Amino acid sequence: MKRRTLVLGGAAIAASSVIAAAIWPRRHVVAAARTFDWKGTDFLSGGTKSVALEKLPAPLFRTRPNCVVTIAQTLGPCHVNDVPPRQNISEGEAGLPLRLALRIVHAADCRPVENADIEIWHTDHRGIYSGREAAKMCTLGDVEAISGLAFRGRQLTDKAGQASFLTAYPGWYSGRTPHVHCRILVDGKELLVSQVYFDDVLSDIIYGEHPDYRGRPRRDTRNDDDGLIPQDATDHIFDFEKLDGGVLSATITIGLSS
Repeated sequence: MKRRTLVLGGAAIAASSVIAAAIWPRRHVVAAARTFDWKGTDFLSGGTKSVALEKLPAPLFRTRPNCVVTIAQTLGPCHVNDVPPRQNISEGEAGLPLRLALRIVHAADCRPVENADIEIWHTDHRGIYSGREAAKMCTLGDVEAISGLAFRGRQLTDKAGQASFLTAYPGWYSGRTPHVHCRILVDGKELLVSQVYFDDVLSDIIYGEHPDYRGRPRRDTRNDDDGLIPQDATDHIFDFEKLDGGVLSATITIGLSS
């Protein structure tokens, strides 16, 4: 059986092609050594044009979900309305191809939440948000960004509480560490608005070595410096896997309080 490796908070854990071998909650991985045996040039560049989401292996989650309530965070000025339901949200833009898979559970007992409406949004590889409704500080007046809805999308979760998006690794912008916004509704009721983050070591590798990012200046904010990231952000950082063909997979379990 083919072995796959899921990187949990920086600690590499061997896993089968069916389930992960890690069984401890994410909050116990705070002290794990953050190492990635990857180079930025190991990954595809130029966006998701050559990637088919349906041909990627199933997302690899921890066998025991993170059964704690995910901390709510601000919606922010970059949100827009009427985001279309879709899986590929990149609209052909450049960047390292990234499969984002989210699993929604009831925090009390880890039961999956089916038909949860998940909306996500993040910046492009330049650190710019799309959308005409977004504040000017989000789009920086970029005409192309304003006219589209790149890196925005929404989906309903399946019976396992999961939904996957095909996108590109977000770029940084001044004052914030790289992140993905998410908004979750169940039966039309908003239950959570939050943000999910990336490991600093991995971001350093990608921003320093990947051809779609390395031309930008050095970022000015890391996880420890971000004023909006939760103080204990362990439950808000993706787990990662490098897939064959140069695609990065990021997974996380989000716990709802009700």
